[in-house]
This record gives sequence, C-alpha cells and structure tokens, in this order.
Amino acid sequence: MTAPADPLEAAHAAYTPLSLRLYDAVVMGVSNPLLWKCPTARLRAHFDRHVSGNHLDIGVGTGYFLDHARFPVRAPRIVLMDLSTAALAHAARRLARYRPETVIGNVLAPLPVPGRRFDSASLNYVLHCLPGPFAAKLSAFDHIRPLLNPGAVLFGSTLLQGDAPRNAAARSLMAWYNRKGIFSNAGDDFATLQAALRQRFRQVALERVGCAALFAVRN
Repeated sequence: MTAPADPLEAAHAAYTPLSLRLYDAVVMGVSNPLLWKCPTARLRAHFDRHVSGNHLDIGVGTGYFLDHARFPVRAPRIVLMDLSTAALAHAARRLARYRPETVIGNVLAPLPVPGRRFDSASLNYVLHCLPGPFAAKLSAFDHIRPLLNPGAVLFGSTLLQGDAPRNAAARSLMAWYNRKGIFSNAGDDFATLQAALRQRFRQVALERVGCAALFAVRN
C-alpha cells in the first residue's frame, strides 16, 4: 500500500471495509496484548469507567468499545464522529440498536456541534494516527472542549514512542506504520502529553500501560 500524498488522508485511508472486518481480531486480539502491552480488557475497563449516557465517540474505528460498553442508562445518546466514511458506516451498523448519529469531523480543525453538548467524549487510538508534531496534534483537545458540558469527561488512549517500553516486534511494526503514514507518532512522548493536558484541564488522570497512555480529563 502506498501512502496518500495528504498525511491526514493516509491516517484514515487504511480503514477499508476489508480492514475493518479484520481490525478487532488483529488489534484487539494480537497487537494490544502482545505488541503494545496494553491488554484490550484494560482499555475496555477504562472506557466503561468514564462513558456516560450522552456520549461523543471520535475516531470510531469499528465501534468495538461502544459495542461492548456498559452504559449507565438503557438508551444512551451516541454520536459517532470521524473523517472515514467507511469507519462511520461500519460502526453505525454495528451499533444500530442505539440508533447513533454520524458526523464527519476533523479533530485538527474546529468541530461541528451536533445538537446539544456531551457529558463524555472518547478519543481512543486517534492521536498517534494524526499527522504533524505532537504538540500541534494536541490542539485536538482544544477543538473537542467546546462540545462538552461543564464537568464532562474527555478520555481515551494513544500509543507513544519516546521512552515508552516497546519490544523489537512493536518497534518494527510501529516504524512500518509510520513509513506508510498510518501512524505518525515518532515524536509522541508521555511528558509532552502530560504537560499539554495539565495546561488545558483542571483534573487530569494519566497513566502509561505498556506503550499506551490512558487519559481522562475534566475542566
């Protein structure tokens, strides 16, 4: 696969109907526990701890976490936001029982406000796919904040390099993803993420599990 000329296009071009059918088995079943050393069960627990009944999911992937989520209400409001129409369609079908709304949005630019604001928003495995220097990519938080109600939680995860522990297989695969433009995280490190979150939010919970950073922040 040749990376598209537009770095942002490359970040979501990998989400094809075929790759989306394989994604859960490869990423949730193999990459998370064996390469990134962040078990999918740990990510699911993080998601369940913070998701609300009025939720915005940004960078939807396959809809895996929402499909398995334990919502605090029986009929949650769910809005799916992504640049990939293939990912949006796939996740919307998977979550059809919740009748989710889909919105095309780019977190590197101001985002549309789809009706009323949210009590929670998730940004799972998105930052490491965005192009550009890490500090510039973290402007995504500035674009999400206006969509949140007072006291709402913004949570998620991202894969780091820097001093994050990675075995040889993880380093090799991550380097290949970066060459193809699927990842763009060569300069992504824990300290920069921590500083950016503390600068923007009043409450910050941040931890590293393997080479993944898990965060939950509130204004």
